[in-house]
Amino acid sequence: METRVAVISIIIENMDSVQPMNDILHAYGSYIIGRMGIPYKQKGINIISIAIDAPQDVISAMSGKIGKLKGVSSKAAYSNVTAK
Repeated sequence: METRVAVISIIIENMDSVQPMNDILHAYGSYIIGRMGIPYKQKGINIISIAIDAPQDVISAMSGKIGKLKGVSSKAAYSNVTAK
C-alpha cells in the first residue's frame, strides 16, 4: 500500500479534549514519526505538530477525527513523497 509523509497541525482550545485527542493519537501510533507539543499558557491553548507516514486515507481519517473534537482544530499538509 502506498504511503505519504504529512504533517498534521493541531490547536487545542478546550482542555477537556486533550485526553480524547491523545487516545486518537495512540490508536494511530504505528504511523506517527514524531510529535511536538507546545503549551501556550498566555493564550490558554496547546499547539501540537504530528509528523506521519501513512496511506492518505489514514491521514485524512486521523485528522478528521481530531478536528471533530470540541475546541480542537486540525489541518494536514501533505508532501509529494510516496512509498510502497
